Amino acid sequence: MQELLNSIRRNTLGISLFAAVTAGLIAITQVLTQDRIAANQEAHQARILYEILPQSLDPNLHLQTLSLPAPELGMHEPIRVFQSIVDNQVQAVILPVTAHDGYSGDIHLLVGIWRDGRVAGVRVVSHRETPGLGDKIEVEKSDWIHSFDDLRWWGEQDQRWNVRKDGGEFDQFTGATITPRAVVRRVADTLAYFEQRKAQLLTPVTRTATSETERGHPNES
Repeated sequence: MQELLNSIRRNTLGISLFAAVTAGLIAITQVLTQDRIAANQEAHQARILYEILPQSLDPNLHLQTLSLPAPELGMHEPIRVFQSIVDNQVQAVILPVTAHDGYSGDIHLLVGIWRDGRVAGVRVVSHRETPGLGDKIEVEKSDWIHSFDDLRWWGEQDQRWNVRKDGGEFDQFTGATITPRAVVRRVADTLAYFEQRKAQLLTPVTRTATSETERGHPNES
């Protein structure tokens, strides 16, 4: 009987040890995977930033960020605004925003705005819109996203900032109106936000670290 109990204890201990080691390995794998995913997302975002604003303008764009609340844009957490700074003056900003009313859910965008209020460029970071229809918001799929370039927002009375079906100047897609409507409205909202918070957005962030260009950064060509 004692031998049986000892055998049960050994088996229980072995199973417990195996479970603990397995759980530890899973936890480590999850942490490493999350870190890798986060790094890939950061790299993807950096590439898009320099599609909107040329890297030659300010190669430190991806490092110079300002955190601001943005409830006007439907954001529950502060957004991280990127500033392009030349000669200690903010030349442009890029704001990460989300259109919550896409056909298939959230559409995550980066909206670039020059200091004079013109759109520097808009890019889609991620979405789940219908392939072949709503995905024309991607720069790789069509030129539609370039419709925003150099445009301004003149206030609530500016009816241009709608799709043509709603009386505006932006094309909708064949068989897909909800997706472009959501993007147009969110970009207009972002321009309104810029006008409301221009003083904060155009105040340069304090640089506390050595310039990446002095160290040589990975995006140099």
